[in-house]
Amino acid sequence: MIAPVWHGVHVATALPFNDDLSVDYDGYAEHVRFLAEGGCDGVCPNGSLGEYQTLTDDERARVVRTAVEAAPGGFHVMPGVSAYGAAEARRWAEQAAEAGAASVLLLPPNAYRAGREAVVGHYREVARVGLPVVAYNNPLDTKVDLTPDLLAELHQEGLIVAVKEFTGDVRRAYELAERAPGLDLLIGSDDVLLELGIAGAVGWIAGYPNMIPRSTVELYRLSTSGDLDKALPVYRDLHPLLRWDSKTEFVQSIKLSMDLAGRKGGPCRPPRTALPAQPAARIAHDTREGSRARPARPR
Repeated sequence: MIAPVWHGVHVATALPFNDDLSVDYDGYAEHVRFLAEGGCDGVCPNGSLGEYQTLTDDERARVVRTAVEAAPGGFHVMPGVSAYGAAEARRWAEQAAEAGAASVLLLPPNAYRAGREAVVGHYREVARVGLPVVAYNNPLDTKVDLTPDLLAELHQEGLIVAVKEFTGDVRRAYELAERAPGLDLLIGSDDVLLELGIAGAVGWIAGYPNMIPRSTVELYRLSTSGDLDKALPVYRDLHPLLRWDSKTEFVQSIKLSMDLAGRKGGPCRPPRTALPAQPAARIAHDTREGSRARPARPR
């Protein structure tokens, strides 16, 4: 059977910039191909890791087109289409569909602490475009919590096919399975990979595969296949690195790790600034240690 296009490991791609902080589209296309060759199943351009909030409309649209054009056959593109309002989010979903994307990733409205009716209306508007919609639950940043009962309502109406769960509360996986059977759970932060893999996740929208795709993809396969004897030791080794994905400076952290691994991470656009010396040194240490972790391939 062919897996749905939102299953598997989709990398929330970091976006490379030139020295003048213009977008390095050629570098981004090369990175998409690198991730495909590394065993990933797709990419999510224009997420927070891709610094979409700092992009112009033209840049944001071109990033999606670049990802689609660089993707080999069977490698899926799930753009982030989040916006302050439903009309704008719908326009980004329409642009994604026109570019050839396979699905979209959508936060709830994030201009204010939206109520339930507003959240449902937001997803209803974007779902009209016709692409599969993956909800993104990140109440830490949006202040809107897509609780299991709210996700169940969105799924029952046919507005979403999956949720990227970023709360870090692994207990939600089980309540979600009870309240919304058939709604796919996607791992939303790297440092709960094993826990949500055990709980039945069918995908991972990932940060650190930007740096080390092969070993992290293999760890995902082990974690979701129940091969814990092989998965757990490597997860312990990688966890100091993976947990940077959940910190405020996650964009700078992953880009620094990429630089240290020989990939182009590079600078961030303002308002993000360079890391202070102490966390940069810690990330460098964790990157060196994480680079040595090599899981055995799943049986």
